[in-house]
Amino acid sequence: MDETHFQEGITFDDVLLTPRRSSVRTRKNVDTSTQLTRKIRLNIPIVSANMDTVTEASMAIAMAREGGIGVIHRFMPTDSQVAEVARVKRSESYVIEEPYTLSPDHTVGDAEQMMERHDVTGILVVGKNGELRGVLTLRDIRFGKDGSKRIRSVMTGKERLITAPDGTTLEEAERILDEHKLEKLPLVDETGRLQGLITSKDIMKSKQYPSATKDSKGRLRVGAAIGVRDGLLERAEALTSAGADLLVLDVAHGHSNMVLDAIRTLKTELGDVEVMAGNVATAEGTEDLIAAGADAVKVGVGPGSTCTTRLVTGAGMPQLTAIIQCAQAASQHNVPIIADGGIRNSGDITKALAAGASTVMLGSLLAGTDESPGATVIRNGRRYKVVRGMASLGATAARMERERPERSVDDLQRVVPEGVEAVVPYRGRISEVLNHLLGGLRSGVSYCGASDMAGLKRNALFVRITQAGWQESQPHDIGISE
Repeated sequence: MDETHFQEGITFDDVLLTPRRSSVRTRKNVDTSTQLTRKIRLNIPIVSANMDTVTEASMAIAMAREGGIGVIHRFMPTDSQVAEVARVKRSESYVIEEPYTLSPDHTVGDAEQMMERHDVTGILVVGKNGELRGVLTLRDIRFGKDGSKRIRSVMTGKERLITAPDGTTLEEAERILDEHKLEKLPLVDETGRLQGLITSKDIMKSKQYPSATKDSKGRLRVGAAIGVRDGLLERAEALTSAGADLLVLDVAHGHSNMVLDAIRTLKTELGDVEVMAGNVATAEGTEDLIAAGADAVKVGVGPGSTCTTRLVTGAGMPQLTAIIQCAQAASQHNVPIIADGGIRNSGDITKALAAGASTVMLGSLLAGTDESPGATVIRNGRRYKVVRGMASLGATAARMERERPERSVDDLQRVVPEGVEAVVPYRGRISEVLNHLLGGLRSGVSYCGASDMAGLKRNALFVRITQAGWQESQPHDIGISE
C-alpha cells in the first residue's frame, strides 16, 4: 500500500487548548446552549447515551429538566419503549391534553389500579360524550373504600369543582389554583366537555427547572433509538405517536446502505420527524448521511469505554480527528454533529465542542448515577453500577433472546462481541454530575476567550503535546489522598 493511504489521527489526550485573553467575569455567564439537530435546541450540550444501563425514562426526564436530552435505548419490546417515551412526555407539560379518565360506572378498584399504574393521585371522571362529571382522588378512597363500589358514589361531583375555560393561560391558571388552594384545574369547553388539565405540580416544575428542554406544549423532549432491520417503520411510527421528538438510528457502522435506506424511509413516510444517524468517523460518511436526509450525525467508531470494535475489527478513527473531519463536512450543510464516545472528563467535552461538535453523548460518565437503570453492586464496601456496551456478549444475547426466541446455541457461539461489561463508581444524582461537568466546560470556554459555544469553535487553538506534556498535566510528585 502506498504511504499516501496513511493519515495520522489524534484524540483528546494528544492536545490541549491554548489559553487566550478572556472578557468573561464569571463562568456563570457562559452560554452553553447549542443545536442538537436542525430544529431541536438544548440549553446544555449533553445527551445521555441510548444504552440499556444508561437511559430509560428516569434518566431522560432528569436530563431534559437540566437542559439536555436523553435517548431511550431500543433493547426492549416496542410497547415497552413506547411506554418509556410516554412517561417522559407526561412527566410535565403546560396543559395535559389527555388526562387519565374513567367513567362514573367504573369501580373504585379500577381507579386504584389506574392510579398505581400511572403513579398519579387523581382521576377525572367523564361521561359518554366526554363531559366532565367529577374527580376522584386518593383522599376520596384512602380509608379502604370497597373496591367494588362505583366511582359515582365516592367521587367529588362537578358542582363542587373549580374549572377554567379551554385556552386559559398558565399565569391565569396559577392565580386560580392559588386562590382556591387547588392542585388540579380541569379545562372545559362551552358545553362542559373536558379539554385538558393544568396542575400546580407542573407549574412548580416549570419554575424549578427554568432551563428544561421542552417542546411547544411544555412537555420534556426525549429521543428514542431504533434499529434498521425488520420493523423499522412500525417502531418509528409508534414512538413518534407517543411523542418522541427525535429518532436515533442506532447502528455501530452507520456508513452503510442499510442506514441510508432507513433514513430515506423515515423522512419519506414520517415527514417532519427529526432523525439522528450514525455512527460514522469520516467526512464521506457524514456527507452521505446528510444527503440521505439526516438532521444530525453521530460521530465515533470505537472510542467508547465499553467498546472493543477497534480491537476486534481493526477499524476505527481516533475521536478528535473524527470530530474535526466530520464537523467540517457537516458545517457545509448547517447540520450538527454529536461526539459519541471517548469522553472521560469535562476537559474532553470542551475539546470535543471546540473541534466542531455541537453536543456530546455520554455513557459511562452517567451510568453510575441514581437515574441510570444499571444494577447496583457492592465491592469492598463501595457502591458501583453496572455498565455494558450494546455490542457486548450479554447485551447481544439479551437482544437475540427477545428478537429471536427460536435461536440455537450455535447462533450465540457465532456472536463476535465488540463490547464489554464493567462497573463504574456510584456517582449520586445526575444533577450533581452535570453540575461538575458543566462547571468545567464553562471554565474551559472562558480559557479560550469565548462566552458561548460558537465563540469556542471560533477561538479554539489546539496545541499538540508529547507524552511528557500529558504526564505534566496530571497531578504529580505528590501523594493523592482518597
